[in-house]
Amino acid sequence: MNRCYIGLGSNLQDPAAQLRSALEQMKAIPDTTLLDCSDLYSSAPIGPGQQPDYVNAVASLDTGLAPEDLLDSLQAIENRHGRERTLRWGARTLDLDILLFGTRQLDTARLQVPHPRMAERNFVLEPLAQLAPDLTMPDGTPLQALLAQCPPNRLHRL
Repeated sequence: MNRCYIGLGSNLQDPAAQLRSALEQMKAIPDTTLLDCSDLYSSAPIGPGQQPDYVNAVASLDTGLAPEDLLDSLQAIENRHGRERTLRWGARTLDLDILLFGTRQLDTARLQVPHPRMAERNFVLEPLAQLAPDLTMPDGTPLQALLAQCPPNRLHRL
């Protein structure tokens, strides 16, 4: 089993309800156990145009799935929530990102782990630190060091 951390985000169609529903559906992923979820956080949008604020969280899970099989399961949940992939960093009903997959470092056509931009995003690092404050990244960098260097983004706990 691999300990994984999943970033959740939504800024359309009752974002908090989208995240709660996604968490319930994550419980049904085969060979996977949802362990915990951070509090919900509100953050300013990153991306093009005017967008509503996001609601974000991080979930921890243990999985026996291969990384891309977990990605397929998460994308199926996004699709059931009406996720449309038309504009990069655009508004969305649901975004589920694999942040960390055990201690693995992956760079495939479909998946990069650790998530390539997580160190720049306090809406990922703050909830991750709530779940695993002493976590160390696969490259040996302490999570707390990333958090100390992360730019602010109007983040607050809901």
